[in-house]
Amino acid sequence: MASSICNKLLMTSSPSSSSSSFECRSDPDFSAAPRFENLRKRNNVSTITTPFYGLSSLILRFPPNFQRQLSTKARRNCSNIGVAQIVAASWSNDAVPAPAAAPTVASAVDAAATLSVAPVEIAGDEEDVVVVVGDEGGNGRGAVQFKAEGVEPSSYSSFLKSDGSKTIHAAERLGRGIVTDAITTPVVNTSAYFFKKTADLIDFKEKRQVSFEYGRYGNPTTVVLEEKISELEGAESTLIMASGMCASTVLLMALVPAGGHLVTTTDCYRKTRIFIETMLPKMGITATIIDPADVGALEAALEQNNVSLFFTESPTNPFLRCVDIKLVSDLCHKYGALVCIDGTFATPMNQKALALGADLVVHSATKYIAGHNDVLAGCISGSEKLVSQVRILHHVLGGTLNPNAAYLIIRGMKTLHLRVQQQNSTGLRMAKILEAHPKVKRVYYPGLPSHPEHELAKRQMTGFGGVVSFEIDGDLTTTIKFVDSLKIPYIAPSFGGCESIVDQPAIMSYWDLPQSERAKYGIHDNLVRFSFGIEDFEDLKADILQALEAI
Repeated sequence: MASSICNKLLMTSSPSSSSSSFECRSDPDFSAAPRFENLRKRNNVSTITTPFYGLSSLILRFPPNFQRQLSTKARRNCSNIGVAQIVAASWSNDAVPAPAAAPTVASAVDAAATLSVAPVEIAGDEEDVVVVVGDEGGNGRGAVQFKAEGVEPSSYSSFLKSDGSKTIHAAERLGRGIVTDAITTPVVNTSAYFFKKTADLIDFKEKRQVSFEYGRYGNPTTVVLEEKISELEGAESTLIMASGMCASTVLLMALVPAGGHLVTTTDCYRKTRIFIETMLPKMGITATIIDPADVGALEAALEQNNVSLFFTESPTNPFLRCVDIKLVSDLCHKYGALVCIDGTFATPMNQKALALGADLVVHSATKYIAGHNDVLAGCISGSEKLVSQVRILHHVLGGTLNPNAAYLIIRGMKTLHLRVQQQNSTGLRMAKILEAHPKVKRVYYPGLPSHPEHELAKRQMTGFGGVVSFEIDGDLTTTIKFVDSLKIPYIAPSFGGCESIVDQPAIMSYWDLPQSERAKYGIHDNLVRFSFGIEDFEDLKADILQALEAI
């Protein structure tokens, strides 16, 4: 097959030959294997550049899966000249008949150097990819450039109908910016990317060529992670950063102008509140803080202030309050304000904030998305326009995710749907048991009818997550005894991982405040936040019941 394609191309480039014949090889020859420099463009246009000498103005046309299949198979099946090495990677299901005689390499090069050749079209069911090949001195500057024409931004939806399949295959199965035969995405450990010559650098700077440049601006491994998350969220673009707080703070600074105004909610991650209340005022940015369910207060804030952004969690931390995303999005857009939802507690598996009308969705990928309590990361997903605004500031401030961490998250995401299914189930079942227990005063979980936004949660979520907050019927000492009696969960911050984690917010997050100040935020001494992992339900149930019996 590869031989037929190679011969067809050379026959097109040069109809006659008179010197030594060209052969496609089935045995590997790595004595002078070329280096393929692979590039990935974020706006769904992929470009791959590799040296290609001696040919000028040659236009080749390949199926859209061409760049995915460009790999070491190219060198194993065709060698001798660059075009053979490239074309051998295009495996077509339709056989291409081989010509009677193969043309020579010299004739092909001579013909290509003196005249323009019509595009070579290889059979394919989908739209084609145009490959422009230039010589060392021509406009192509010795590079082979691949550009998808008329290809939809995402084609995974055509065969991956469930989020579970997307967590495994999105951004990988149809190809990556990294050329490899490996099933798993390689880790590209580099701080910078080089240009073969100054002309290539100038082309990059003047946007005629796409490339990575410096590690803070992008990495091929990280791009795979960003595209996988975009596929799950239904987003045009995703930006991954070093932590969830990095994502939130950079977003707020990028999208709320100096002297601007934002709205947020009372129940939220404390460090986010601290940033909004203490750091943003230094830039002249003010905030209105409302109850998550108080739509009237939101509308009043929009009427009285020039609001740039409504930023809220849904569900919130630690009381798991839910915001009507569609309602607040419609309202904010009426007044020209953006809506950003921190969906960390929901995950993309349980809630699609963008589909409900939000402009942006933020996650601490440290939690459910990575899911193994071994990496820190944060991400922002939304339109290309808005994410690009945040990306510009991110490139200045840093906070770049290490590619090794990106790999861990990619690996963790492949079990995201299985983990969340288990955590949804355990969370709901345990919430019901806790609510019925005489030593538990109150349970906060959106899956329970007693939750103030239960009906809303049922409308906009498909599952309620693995975190359950509840109040022990007792004081601080009694609650400490309950926590210390547990045998399975770790006493630690964070949530969403495989291992169960428990903490008392009054101690873990608010211990620096006096009891009266903690109470203003609803953080009482008997509050427990329990993040259920993926352990067996019966083991967790028995552990919690025995700890309750101990108090």
